[in-house]
Amino acid sequence: MIVFPTDPRPAPCLPRRAPVRALLVLALLAATAGPAAARELTLAVRSPARLAAVQKTFVAPFQTATAIPVLAQSWPGGMPALTTGLAGKDPAWDLVEVDGVELREGCDKGLFAKLDPNQIGGSAHYLPMAISPCGIGATVASTALAWDRDKFPGTPSWSDFWDEAKYPGKRGLRQGVRGNLEIALMADGVAPGDVYKVLSTPAGVDRAFRKLDQLRPYIVWWKTPAEAAKILASGGVLMTSAPTSAIALAARATHRNFGIGWSGSLFDVLSWAVAKTSPNQAAAMQFLYFAGTPAIESQLAAQFAEGGLAVGANDDLPPAVAADSPTLAANLKGALRIDDAFWSANLVKLRQRFDAWFAH
Repeated sequence: MIVFPTDPRPAPCLPRRAPVRALLVLALLAATAGPAAARELTLAVRSPARLAAVQKTFVAPFQTATAIPVLAQSWPGGMPALTTGLAGKDPAWDLVEVDGVELREGCDKGLFAKLDPNQIGGSAHYLPMAISPCGIGATVASTALAWDRDKFPGTPSWSDFWDEAKYPGKRGLRQGVRGNLEIALMADGVAPGDVYKVLSTPAGVDRAFRKLDQLRPYIVWWKTPAEAAKILASGGVLMTSAPTSAIALAARATHRNFGIGWSGSLFDVLSWAVAKTSPNQAAAMQFLYFAGTPAIESQLAAQFAEGGLAVGANDDLPPAVAADSPTLAANLKGALRIDDAFWSANLVKLRQRFDAWFAH
């Protein structure tokens, strides 16, 4: 494996007056690239909605710095697709972006190479939540309560979200079980830190579904981040759960006064994992080193309202931009991290129960 020094790290791009240190690091990356791979380094991004962000933030500047060809594509998620994409001695993907459940199960099944953080800057370079045996954090995906401040000037809670009598209007929720059970319990008075303790019992699951029953007549279901932002912008709902990046970008693009309730939000770490049988592991590690640069990761928040996991990724952002980053310390306070172990063990049966509930 290629081992890079932990400091300095490359700048996100090469401006006209690039710092000497950044130029030296780019030269180091190019010099240590090693022999050309048999094919381009292939990345599989967790969703089509994130592909443009990865292309612009990571892929384009990495190719400029190293001359290593990269092919980035999206994949639909799920273990069947992951197993197929990583099969064989020359898998379709070298690097794949996975959610917490996929990372956990793929690691257990031996689909991913074990990662040594020292080869990509060291553990101290990243927020603790970014480090795992088979992955390194790529970004944080957050879902929060969103609303139009011009129509609802306060800061609603999940309890307010359920109170249609006091605050009349439709509510938006993602069509799926993961996340909605947690939201329902918080709306029912369960503290974020106790959600999975309650949800780990049959009575807790029943309680969450009873809470969903109460709101069911007023729910507008959405499936994609774009749909969540659209129903809020159109006035189709008074409030909605929504990916925070979609709401922040919609607010920037349309100059709308949307609010994001970070307290009680849910977040999951999306991670990069390297295919265990990839012939491009050296180039993959080089990409991870590059992608973990704070100056690179800061572009996630600046351009796409996503949160980087390198320490300092939010430090130099304008306050209004940093406020949209899911990894800003203030935004993580009071947020609930999705419990990957819980969902790995319970997703199939709870999805079946939700689908049956949804259909009737």
